This record gives sequence, C-alpha cells and structure tokens, in this order.
Amino acid sequence: MGNPDASRKPFHRRLLSHFLTIVVAYLLVLALVRMFESHLIFFPNYPGRLDGDWHPRGLNVEDVWLTASDGVKLHAWWIPGDKARFTFLAFQGNASNIANRALIYEFLRSTPANVFALEYRGYGHSEGKPSEAGVYRDAEAAYEYLVNAKGTDPKAIICFGQSFGTAVATHLAAHRQVAGVVLEAPFPSASRVAHKVFWFLPGVSLLVHGQLDTQARLKEIRAPVLIIHCSQDPVIPFQFGQEVYDAALPPKHFLQINGYCHEESSLIAPTQYRTALQEFLTRAWEAGVSAPQRSDVR
Repeated sequence: MGNPDASRKPFHRRLLSHFLTIVVAYLLVLALVRMFESHLIFFPNYPGRLDGDWHPRGLNVEDVWLTASDGVKLHAWWIPGDKARFTFLAFQGNASNIANRALIYEFLRSTPANVFALEYRGYGHSEGKPSEAGVYRDAEAAYEYLVNAKGTDPKAIICFGQSFGTAVATHLAAHRQVAGVVLEAPFPSASRVAHKVFWFLPGVSLLVHGQLDTQARLKEIRAPVLIIHCSQDPVIPFQFGQEVYDAALPPKHFLQINGYCHEESSLIAPTQYRTALQEFLTRAWEAGVSAPQRSDVR
C-alpha cells in the first residue's frame, strides 16, 4: 500500500499556497490604499479644476488672494452681505471648486451674512497640492485674513463646512475663536469612513494616515454647533451625522433634511434650512454678546 501522507502533502501545499496568495494580495491592497490615500480623499480635478461660473450673475463676488504659512498662494471669494452681523468662513467638499457652489453661497448670504469661500491648495485657482496638513494651513490663512485684513471680529465668524470641509471647519474652530460651527453632511473621522467604504478589508482603518478627526476636535469646541444631514445622503451616511452630533458639546442642534441629497440641503429644503440657520445665528449672537473675549487656542 502507498504512503497516505504522500497524497496529503500536495493538498496541504496547495492550501498553504492559496493562503499565502490571499495574504500577499490582501497586504498589497492595503499598501496601495495607504500609498494612494491622498488620491482617495482629494478630487480637485472633478469634474474639471476650473469648471464652473467664475462670475455668477447676481452675486457680488470679489476675488481674494492670500498666502498660507508655508508660502502657498490661495484663492478665495469675498461675498459681502447686506446688514450682515456674521461672516461665514466656508469650507467646501473634496471635489470641484468654489465656482460650482455659487448657489450655496448665495443662500448663506441671504440669511443675511457675509461669505468668505476658501479654495483649498490644488483646487481651482489656488496653487500647491492638497494634503490634510496643507488644508488646515489654508483654513488658518483664511481666518487670519478675515481678522487682520478685513477687521472681522472673531465672535462674528461662523465656520461652515460641507462634507470633507466639516473636518476642516472643526479643526479650525478647535484652535481659533469663532461664533459658531455649522456642519453639513459631516463624518466622524477618516478611519471611520475607510471602515465603511473598505468594509471588505479588515484592519484598513488602522492604516489610514490622515486623521480628519471631527469627533475629537468637537470635544474642544465651546461655540454653538449646528449639524445638518440629509436622511438619504448617498455619500456620507445619515448615521455619521448622528455620531458627530453625539460627540459635540452643548449648545448643539441637529437638523434632519428628509430626502436624497448630500451638499444640497439648502436647495432641497430652503425654508427649513433657512429657519434653522437664522435661529442658530440668533443664538450665536446672544452667546457672543454675553461671552468674554478669549485668547486663541493654538
């Protein structure tokens, strides 16, 4: 009779070979995710870097140029509002440019308020290449421009972020004095998103280098916070908005927009959105009047 081990060894070897192939493929995919992480976060050329209406009719837009602390030249829009108490420092999502968001800025201006819309490095007319550290510097440069060049009172600045921009807005508000923070379609952190998107890759969230940790930053913010999220958001799950709200300190408010939308809440439900925003601004104004001036947290 033949040796029974002789027939088992080839099977064991094949099994081991398949296992090693799967492990190597898995590690390769993780390495590619890490290597191209920035390309999975930033989309400055979608649909086109300079696509859009750069001179929107009916919107008084002033082109502004400023320089980040590392020397990168940035582009922004200054949109003055009539009888404005507040200035929205607006941070866009991770795709396209500010020219494609004119309707949103027009809506914010109508509250009424001024709008200062920053274009991240590598986006639109801004120079440089986008990175997490870089966009934080860009946000700080925009804030310093408002305070120093425009003479804006920090207690009149509202950080307004949409999608990716919510992480930028909360990071700035955690390190600078602001009157309030408005987050539309926020997400808890980059690792949380990675876990959701790459659910089929166990451990991928541990390899995400970028933080974009909105939840952590919210624990450092004492200003009023307004969270806005569409119930059927196709990009950032509604659950993420609830998680972000839970992480925020009071005073805080949550506005649910019923419908299928992502960054278009103000266009889908303008009356509901405007009412909530104006009530929020009233509370922020009352809080700002009674609050003492604080030193910036660096």
